[in-house]
Amino acid sequence: MSIVQNKKAGFDYFLEETYEAGVVLEGWEVKAIRAGRVQIKEGHIIIRNGELWLLNSHITPLNSASTHVRPDTVRTRKLMLKKMEINRLIGKVEQRGYSLIPLDFHFKNGRIKCSMALAKGKKLHDKRDSLKDKDWKREQERLMKVHRT
Repeated sequence: MSIVQNKKAGFDYFLEETYEAGVVLEGWEVKAIRAGRVQIKEGHIIIRNGELWLLNSHITPLNSASTHVRPDTVRTRKLMLKKMEINRLIGKVEQRGYSLIPLDFHFKNGRIKCSMALAKGKKLHDKRDSLKDKDWKREQERLMKVHRT
C-alpha cells in the first residue's frame, strides 16, 4: 500500500533497477507519514561512508506533535539495505554516472519502506519523446474507444 509516490521520477529519469530499503524514522515522523504529510519529489539518495542517506524529503509534523520534541522537517534520514547491495550500488553510482532516486514510501508488514531506483537522467529531447509517446498512446486509446461504439 503506497503512502506517497514520486511521479516525476519516471519523467525525469530512465529507471534501471529498483530496490526496497527500510527507513530510520523518529516517532513523530511515523505518525506524520501515516497521515500522508510527506513529500519526496525533491528527494535524492547519497552514499556516505558505506551507508545510504535520504536527503531533501520533507515530512511535515502534525499539530499534535509532542511539545518537547523539536521536529526537523528535512533532516537526513538513514536507509537500511544489505551491505552486499550497498557495495553493488556504490560501484554503479560512482563509475557509471547513475543516481539513486526515491520512488515511493509504502507499508510492508507494518513498517514503512522506501522504494528507490538506480536511474540515469534524461535529456530534454528524451523528455519530449516521452511526452509524444504518452500523447500518442492516449490518442490510440481514444480512437479505439470511438471505433468500438
